[in-house]
Formats: sequence, C-alpha cells, structure tokens
Amino acid sequence: MKEKFDLRKVLSLIEDAIRPFPKAAMFELSKRGYDSLFEQLISCVVSIRTLDETTIPVSLRLFAEARTPQEVVNLGPERLTTLLYGSTYPEQKTNTILGIAKAAVEEYAGELPADFTKLTALKGVGPKCANLALGVAAGHQAISVDVHVHRVVNRWGYVDTKQPEQSLKVLEQKVPIELWTEINRLLMPFGKHICTGNLPKCSTCPVLPYCEQVGVTKHR
Repeated sequence: MKEKFDLRKVLSLIEDAIRPFPKAAMFELSKRGYDSLFEQLISCVVSIRTLDETTIPVSLRLFAEARTPQEVVNLGPERLTTLLYGSTYPEQKTNTILGIAKAAVEEYAGELPADFTKLTALKGVGPKCANLALGVAAGHQAISVDVHVHRVVNRWGYVDTKQPEQSLKVLEQKVPIELWTEINRLLMPFGKHICTGNLPKCSTCPVLPYCEQVGVTKHR
C-alpha cells in the first residue's frame, strides 16, 4: 500500500537525492553566468536529442565566440555549424539558431521577448525550450517537460499520458504554480540518474513509498 502522494514532500526528497549529481544543463549554464533569455533558448536548442555532457561544452564553445543575437548572426552558417559539432543535427540546429538570432535582431531590437507565444512562434522552438528558457532566464513560472520528466510523472502514477506535450498540460493543472520551474530542475537529473528509463534504482529511491511504479517490470 503506497502512501498518499504528496508532491512537495516528494520534491523535497528528490532535492536531497540528486545533490551528488550534475545539475540539468540549462541550470548549470545559468549558474556559470549564461543566463540571458537568448543564451538559455539557444542552449536548449543545442540540447535537443543531445546529452547534457555534450550540450554544456558545445554551448560553452559557442558562447566563447558569440553570446548575443547579433554576434551569432555575424558568425554565419558555416562557422556556427562547426561550433555546433558534437550535438545532434548541427546543420539543422544552425538554421534554427540563426533564425532565432535574426528574429531577435530584426523584430525585437536585439532582445528576445519573454513571451511564450512569441517564442514558440519562432521556427524550431517548442514548448519545452520556451518554458525552460522563460523559467531559468526570465524567472517565469513555467513547466518544461522533457523525456525524463514525462517518464517520471507517469511512473509515479501522478499523470497518465502518452506524450510529453500531454504531460505538460496535465501538470499545469495539477502542480502549484510556484513549483512549476522546479519540475524540470529536479526531475531531469532524477530521471537521468535514479528513475532511469531502464532498470530504475527503485530499491534505493527515496520516493518509492509514494511511487506506483507504473510500467516497471525490472529494477535495481
């Protein structure tokens, strides 16, 4: 018999559990001073289908040469693609990042608007990256759902959804707004290092008393 699910308690337990592990990439980059809305959005684009272990050095390499929209535009596509090597689909990401940078320069006087609708109107920017950038860089309360967050909340039995986008909508209805940004900060490393896709570490997981272990057939 599982204990009654208490989200605040669960998140508190996770905070302690993930302390030994690296921060999620966007939060780590913010800690290092790369905390503008543009830098956060660009790094999130870099992170798509790319591990944090690669996202961080690739982002740092890019920001060593260009940190503002105009500086990114000045790089040009060839140099930008070279800087993005190591991440997945660098040529595709070059087009996306240049498009974001040009829009910032031409439409927004060099500074991206802290507005979900306007950010997601940019080609290649989805809800996950828009919300993550707004949460980390602009202090907005925004839920960002990646594959780790989606898997964890479904495994708990807290939501019952098939896609991350569906999880986002349900979480926005269930999670107190003051915890929205915490969801990605805590659950991304938790899902990566503890509540893993294969063989989750259930035997040592601090939130096992609250977790329904939906879909778990084998664990450590």
